[in-house]
Amino acid sequence: MGSRDLAEAVIRKRLVIRGRVQGVWFRNATQRQARALGVAGWVRNRDDGSVEAVFEGSPALVAAAVAFCHEGPTHARVDRVESRDEPPEGLTRFTIREDGGDDPRAG
Repeated sequence: MGSRDLAEAVIRKRLVIRGRVQGVWFRNATQRQARALGVAGWVRNRDDGSVEAVFEGSPALVAAAVAFCHEGPTHARVDRVESRDEPPEGLTRFTIREDGGDDPRAG
C-alpha cells in the first residue's frame, strides 16, 4: 500500500460515551467538532444515559474526533469511552440522530 492509499484510507469507529454526557450539549459539540474535522457519521443520546457516536474518515481525523469524545464539551464529565472498529458504510455527512436505543450495534 503506497502513501497515497494510506492518505485515502477510511475507517469507522463506534463509541459509547458514559458519564454526565446528556443535557450538556454533548451531541451538538460533537457534531460541530466532526464537521470542522470533515468526519462523517452521527451522534445520539441513548436510553441508558450514555451517548453513542459513529465516525468515518481518515484515521487521523477519526482519532481527533475520538479524542474530543474523551473530553467532551465544558460541562460534560466523561467517565468511560467504549470504542470498536467497524467496516465503513460510506457516510458522507455528520448528523444528530433521534434519542433512544441501548444496543451499541444499532445505527
